[in-house]
Amino acid sequence: MSIIGLDELRALAMLPETASGYSPFDEPCLLLGLGGAAEPRLGEWLRRLPCPVIGVGRADAPLAADCDAIVEEERAAAPLLAGVRRNPIAAAVLVQLLRATESLPVTDALAMESLAYATLQGGAEFRRWLEGRPAPLPPPREDGPAVVLSREGDALQLTLNRPQRRNSMSVEMRDALVEGLQLALADESIRRVRIDGAGKCFSTGGELDEFGTAPDPATAHAVRSLTVPGRLLAACAQRAEARVHGACIGSGIEFPAFAGRIVAAPDAWFQLPELQFGLIPGAGGCVSIPRRIGRQRATWMVLSGKRIDATTARDWGLVDAVEA
Repeated sequence: MSIIGLDELRALAMLPETASGYSPFDEPCLLLGLGGAAEPRLGEWLRRLPCPVIGVGRADAPLAADCDAIVEEERAAAPLLAGVRRNPIAAAVLVQLLRATESLPVTDALAMESLAYATLQGGAEFRRWLEGRPAPLPPPREDGPAVVLSREGDALQLTLNRPQRRNSMSVEMRDALVEGLQLALADESIRRVRIDGAGKCFSTGGELDEFGTAPDPATAHAVRSLTVPGRLLAACAQRAEARVHGACIGSGIEFPAFAGRIVAAPDAWFQLPELQFGLIPGAGGCVSIPRRIGRQRATWMVLSGKRIDATTARDWGLVDAVEA
């Protein structure tokens, strides 16, 4: 995929976006060299393009704010382009969603995320991943509640409690989190909510063996509209602190990112791998994460699928502190 400059962009911008040759069905990503003077109409055109726009150059260059992601040099775009080529429809849906929800209230943005996620659940890219998966193994048996609730004074503690399964976000765990957060919202005497995880890591994200088990995408959206724990956590964010450690993958960072404060252990690391499944973050991450680190860094995380460590997460604002 070749990089284009401003002169070529001006010529493209004379065409309707759908006639530009850039879409999930043609060239699935536009790689734009940043620099030089640019008129506002070019930025408006880029934001309507039905595919990711990756800017190459300085983050303060003209048109940089209109790109979906920024890299300093062309070779740094390689992992993002690989992700886009692997699942171009999911990549296009991602950037269109993040552009549209940037200024929406949290509840409206979550509804849009769920609709976009449901669309991809019915798509060929997700189906290809499902069909290529090995048969799931029986899960290890773990006793006790999926989320342990405890209270001391005015503080409510919620501890993810499936350590042998790396606290993967199963339906059982999701429903238990919803119950705990509903309690926090209903009981005015609860002044502090603290969330952490038992075992080697906070959470490796959605339980993969449950992916694709909903009756249909429409039903899955209706269920998510009622049961996304992040919506409840956002409602009590000023009282809530998440303590994360080890792997924080997918919903393992999408959900805690709604908390007012996140403290990461030095060994914590963060990743959004959903694009490889033909999906986008669907546990609220298209809302919570951009509001912490910005739309462009969130896009970079999803398109590249790369991990970031605790120090980078703190520098970006994904977490508020790193403490042993």
